[in-house]
Amino acid sequence: MTESESPRAVHQATPRKAAVAAWIGSALEYYDFFIYGSAAALIFSKVFFDASDPATATLQSLATFGVAYAARPVGAFFLGHVGDRFGRKKIMVFTLILMGVSTFLIGCLPTREQVGGLAPVLLVLLRVMQGLSAAGEQASANSMTLEHAPENRRGYYTSFTLNGTQFGQILATLVFIPVAALPEEQLLSWGWRVPFWLSVAVAAAGWIIRRKLNETPAFEREVARGTVPKLPLAVLFRDHWRSVLRVVCAALIATVSTIFTVWALNYATGDAVGLDKATMLWVSTAANAVALLALPLWATLSDRIGRKPVFLIGAVGSPIMIFFYLAAINSGNYPLIFLTGILTLGVVYSASNGIWPSLYGEMFSTRVRLSGMAIGTQIGFAIAGFAVASAAGIVTPEGWLGLQGWTGVAIFTAILCAISAVAVATARETHRVPTADLGLPAGGGRLEPTPR
Repeated sequence: MTESESPRAVHQATPRKAAVAAWIGSALEYYDFFIYGSAAALIFSKVFFDASDPATATLQSLATFGVAYAARPVGAFFLGHVGDRFGRKKIMVFTLILMGVSTFLIGCLPTREQVGGLAPVLLVLLRVMQGLSAAGEQASANSMTLEHAPENRRGYYTSFTLNGTQFGQILATLVFIPVAALPEEQLLSWGWRVPFWLSVAVAAAGWIIRRKLNETPAFEREVARGTVPKLPLAVLFRDHWRSVLRVVCAALIATVSTIFTVWALNYATGDAVGLDKATMLWVSTAANAVALLALPLWATLSDRIGRKPVFLIGAVGSPIMIFFYLAAINSGNYPLIFLTGILTLGVVYSASNGIWPSLYGEMFSTRVRLSGMAIGTQIGFAIAGFAVASAAGIVTPEGWLGLQGWTGVAIFTAILCAISAVAVATARETHRVPTADLGLPAGGGRLEPTPR
């Protein structure tokens, strides 16, 4: 039975609406990500943990930030199964509500002074909920956008997911800067809660858009043909395990982002270099602003020349630029820091960052696309997240695995980027493969109806 002979009416593709729905969900996710990280570093140690031991309280506060990384792979398995079994729209609505509710409730939590040890327990529980939501958000949004997009513009439309990510980081910075400037008494009592409460407005706008979004034509055709698997994960690891492993390795490119936004900021503003905190935050903000423009441009280029060459520009160029960026930080030259920072994160890294939603999504068939992307990316992103701790070990006097100092961090980043580059260089080019043939052996194939 061919696509056109489907016995069930298939919804018309709505690429722009799908792209907007993906954009706003990503904006909410990374708005939450950034404000939680800022609050964990500046506030939570004083509000939710024992302030009589500041060092331990700070360590415990920052540890809650990492809880979401541990929860993400778990959420990827569950939400991936549901999304490939019952549809992308259900996951997109569910993750948006879960993220919005959990973020808002963090702003409503009682403090340690009010309820004792229950306060950090509730904080960790809500952070786990955020991690579970994040695990399915990008994969479902990417799948929805890719499957709604015209075949010759899949790269462009799926880039809106990452564009939303950049906007969320910018928005969080702009919201948190005036809040952080409040007198400490007001900041610790009610001020820190405001950014968390504001997430409701973004979640509400996203829900209005997403609840009216049609399921993708590709998934509807799978339903009509009876080829939706009862156990998508079984099909995924039987037929697509190589693609899952490839995405895990390719996703290590995210190390560039975590090293830039977390480790480099800490290194620049710490005792070793002593640069101004506010100025370094504006470097990140400027780079993210440039990325808003660069992402769709790189993605459009990938629709014309292919995913692989564009991704490899970022995978090869980013570790080179991170070396220059860290060297600029070490020199203390602010104009040079801004220039290299914008080129690193805003321009070069955007080449990989803007097209991975299409590149990874095109490695899988419709039957397992959401679960394949969710599991592969979340494992890779978790490894990239822990790269910050490895970088912290490298700059100690003892070093780590023979690497030392900021140059050691640059080399470490380059090694992980090299793994990502090899994974993509050996992949199949898919930008001209019809959507219906994605994830199938070269030349296409035919799926038999799933027994019911």
